[in-house]
Amino acid sequence: MTTGGNDLIHNYGRTPPREEAMYGATWEQASPWITNFEERVEAILESLNAHYQGRCHFFLANIFDPTDGVGDADHAGLPPWKDGLRILAAHNDVLRKSAERHSFVHLVDVHSAFLGHGIHCTQFWRAHYDASDPHYW
Repeated sequence: MTTGGNDLIHNYGRTPPREEAMYGATWEQASPWITNFEERVEAILESLNAHYQGRCHFFLANIFDPTDGVGDADHAGLPPWKDGLRILAAHNDVLRKSAERHSFVHLVDVHSAFLGHGIHCTQFWRAHYDASDPHYW
C-alpha cells in the first residue's frame, strides 16, 4: 500500500497549499495536516485488519524523494519548497511509526531504495550517487 505521496505533490504548487495538497506549505501550515494524515493511516490500517480479521499482512511503502535528499524541487522546474524535505520526513516518520505499532504491517523502504535515482542521479559528487546504476527512475 502506498499513501501520502500525492498529498505532498498534488498540483505542484499551482494552488495555495491545503490539506492533502500541500506542495509549498510551511512547516507551521503542514503540522496539523501531518497529524491528520497519521490519524487517517491508523484508521485505514485498523479497518483493513478488522476486515481481514487479522489473517493478512500488509506492506506499507514510505515516500520517495525525487530530489535525492537535496530538497531543490526547483531544479526539476517546480516552485521552490523550503520545508519540503522536513515535511516529507515527517510523513515517512508517520508511516514508519504506523508499521511499528502493528505486527501485521511491514514497512517497505522505497525512500532509501530510490535515493540516487532522482533528479541528481548523474551527479557523482552527491551523497546518494549510485555508480552501479546512475539512472533516473
